[in-house]
Order: sequence, then structure tokens, then C-alpha cells
Amino acid sequence: MKKIYFILLTLILSTSCAKEWVDTKPYGLPTTAYFWQSDEDINKAVSAMYVPFRYESTWGRNLFWVQVSSDDLVVGRSKADAENIKNFIASGREGYMTGGWNDLYWMLDKANQLLANIDNAKNVTESIRTRAKGEAYFVRGFVHFWIAYLWGRVDQGVPYDGPENPEYQKRIPPQLASVKDNYAQVIADLTKAAELLPLFQTYGSADQGRAHKAAAWGYMVKTYAYWAAFDNTKWSLIPDLCDKIKNEGGRSLVKVSGDPTASFRNVFTIAQNWGSEYMWSVTSGTTDGSEFPGVVLENKGWGKYNGWGYFQPTEELYEEYEASDPRREVTILKFGDQFTYFGESKRYNSTNSLSGFQMNKYMEPYSYGTGGNSGTNAMINQNGDYPTTKLNLPLMRYSEILLFKAEALLNLNRAADAAAPLNEVRDRVGLPAIALPAMADLKHERRCELACEWTDRFHDLKRWGDVDKIQMALHGRQHADKTNPDSPYTIVQIWKTRSYDPAKAIAWPYNPDEISRSNGAYKQNPGW
Repeated sequence: MKKIYFILLTLILSTSCAKEWVDTKPYGLPTTAYFWQSDEDINKAVSAMYVPFRYESTWGRNLFWVQVSSDDLVVGRSKADAENIKNFIASGREGYMTGGWNDLYWMLDKANQLLANIDNAKNVTESIRTRAKGEAYFVRGFVHFWIAYLWGRVDQGVPYDGPENPEYQKRIPPQLASVKDNYAQVIADLTKAAELLPLFQTYGSADQGRAHKAAAWGYMVKTYAYWAAFDNTKWSLIPDLCDKIKNEGGRSLVKVSGDPTASFRNVFTIAQNWGSEYMWSVTSGTTDGSEFPGVVLENKGWGKYNGWGYFQPTEELYEEYEASDPRREVTILKFGDQFTYFGESKRYNSTNSLSGFQMNKYMEPYSYGTGGNSGTNAMINQNGDYPTTKLNLPLMRYSEILLFKAEALLNLNRAADAAAPLNEVRDRVGLPAIALPAMADLKHERRCELACEWTDRFHDLKRWGDVDKIQMALHGRQHADKTNPDSPYTIVQIWKTRSYDPAKAIAWPYNPDEISRSNGAYKQNPGW
């Protein structure tokens, strides 16, 4: 089951048109009557849940558009829907958001189908039944978390229903009263998932990419951290979970002895797809997986490959780093920086970048090949219209767990204890320890460590109440000659000040069509 994300479940069974064929299938159940009858059926149902992880509408690109609303990134290319999202004038009908909403709920529904049927499935090996239930609980909790934090508010939650509810499938999923109710359900699902799933290190290569205990614990940590914005008692539940991820889950930072730059760079390599820092990612490959590495590559890839040129870092992000922090150059390419591109050494320049920068974390797959010829690179999809690579797209790394532990301890007034996890992250990249960290140190470290990843800097700013960071004008580097890596530059404003109203934009708008389809049962988020 090597590429389990991409085995599409087909529930409609093919039959011949022979005259002697007798239809014994119960009416009303045309697609599932003969399903749930074997280990193979269960494995197909499980695999189906994972399919949308690679979609452009989810973790291929579109869910990242809400994260461009932070101070770290600008849109990069003219895109009306993306610019409206960044400027908080979204309508809810943006395809970038409606597609994600639909596919997240599709995944949740597939998990519900599995949970509704698996206990009564016949001819199923019990170990497969147990693991499949764990995977279903994980997927349901994971996608529910994304829906909840993107569209949920403390005074209005998001729609949810499941087979554990007596009215399931007899009603449209009810809109819960508060996002706290959604988070409570997420935690319940992830707790069950952790109880049922094996540890990642017990998986063979054929099963890598399946949900596992540490991933469930990790998203419990993140859910509690987001929930703590409305209920600070949740911080107390985080430190022990983080320790469990380390001690039982076997997760640790990737390090290269004596080389801080290599230590951090190696995290974002194909060789470390399943390394010790892995918590959860999109399993990728040259014909499937997330296209995100190509989405952020220079538009047209310097004539070598079809990069798309989106999501460009800002001067504000570059200046956030300490001068001696090797994470800056691993994260961001600036004019003149050296890198290997299809086997040739190249210095960065861009005729397309609005900011004068490009994300660098996802460039390793493009280093392979010879003579600058993309056709010699076996690590990328040769179809640039679907620019996937063999690099897994990390959605959560162990370093984020350490930073959540530090944040929890700071909020519990245990600054001295917070120093250890915070400094473990800093030590990996050769930065001096901070004896008694404050929240400002945590915010700085989280920004520098996780920049340009799917951890959602924008939501961090929202939950911290850092309105000034959200609204500020953003800057980039305007080079005199964009074809020359050594060209001098001036700092220019590339994005104007925006108006962010936390009473409104703390959550994104529902698609008005979704509200209409519910016959008014769903209420629009206030202010939109």
C-alpha cells in the first residue's frame, strides 16, 4: 500500500449484462451494499480518505491563501481572489476557499462512513479493523480542526455531525454553538486515534504516510493551543503531551554535528521525508503529492521549468532573523544567493518577484539532474502544469511541538521551564540560549523557525491579538537590474496598510451559497 494517499475508492461495482444476472442488491443502497466485506474493502475505504491531501484545493496550494494574510508573505502575482483574501475583503465565494471547504468536508464524510460501518464489517482482520478506526478518527479530527480554526468563532462554531449522534444522516450537520465545541470534538477524535494507532517507528516503508500516535498527539497539542485563545486552562494540558511525543513517539530534531546550517537545511530534504522530525506531511511523488514546491518556485523557473511564482517573502520577514541565524538563508533566497538548480550552480535573481525574495525551503528537489536540464531530474514531475516532487510537504514538524511546549509554559508563568524547549530549537542552529524567555522571544522563535510553512503565521497573529503586525504596510527589494544577481536595490512598499477588524476577520466568511443551501440553518460569520 505504498502510495496510500492516492488509491481512489470506487464503490460502484461493475457487472455484466448477461441475461441470467439477478439483481439481489438491496434497493436504496446501490453503492455500498456489497462493501465492508473484507480487509481489501477496509483498505480501500481508508485510502480514499487520504486522496484530497494532494489536491490543489487543499494542501497543494489553496488553503495557503489564507496564510498569505500575514506579514510574512505577499501574493506575488496578480490574482484578484488571493488579493481580496489578503486585504480582508473576501466574499466567501472565492474558489480558493470554497474548494478547500468542500474537500475538507468530503474527507470528514469519508471518515464518518468508515466509522459508521467498520464495526459491522465482515471478514476483517482485527488488527486492520483497529488501525483503520484509528486512521478514521485521525482524519476526521484533523480536517475538523482545519475547518474549525479557519471558519469558527467563539460565538459561532462550524457544522459538524457524526455517526455517534442519533440524528446523524436524518438532518443537515448542525452548526455548533461555539468553535470551542468543535475543538472538544476534535480532541475526542484525536484521543481515540492515539489509543488505536501504532507508533510511527513500527511502520514499514509500505505504510509510511499513514496516521500514527505522535501525529494524533501533535494535533491535540495544536488544538489545545488554539483553544487556549478562548480558555487559558487548556495550556496546562500541553506540556505532558509534548513530552509523550518525545519519549513515546520517538520524535526529535534533525541535527548534523557541528554544522547548524546543514542541521536546518537537511530537514527539508527528500532523505528526511520520514526522519526524526517528521510529525505529519503530505506524501509526495513525481506524479502525485503536493504541488506546493512548484507553486512557490520562480515564475517560469528561469526558463527551465514551470514554476508558478506565488507566495513571496517580505523584507519584514527577512529582517526578523538575527544576523547569525542560518535559518534565514535556508528559508529565503535573496539576490546573489547560491543554489544548485538541475545540477548547475546558480545565483538567485528574479524578473518576476514582487519582493525580490523567494521561498527556499522547498528547493532541494530542483537540485538534482545534470547540465541545467530539468528533463534529467528524476525527483520532479516532468509535467510543469502539475509540479509535484518527491519532497514530502511538512504540515507539522517536531520543532513546532517544542515551541508549543515553550508557549504553554510561558502562559503558565513558568518562564524558567520554557527556556529548555525554546533553547533546544535555538541550539540546533547555533544561536545563544535565552535564560528567561518572554512571549516576545517565543513569537520571534516561532516566526523564524516555521516561516513559509503550513503552520499559519496569520492565525498566530490573530490568536496573539497582534493587530498592528497584521495591518502594517509590507516591503520588498526593488533591484535596479532584475537580471543581475549583484544589482543594487532600494527598499520599497509592495503592499499597503490593510484594515483588519478582529470582531469580523477573526474567522473567514462562509460561502453565501452554502447558507442558502441550508435554508438558513447556517448563519454567516458576523461582519461579512
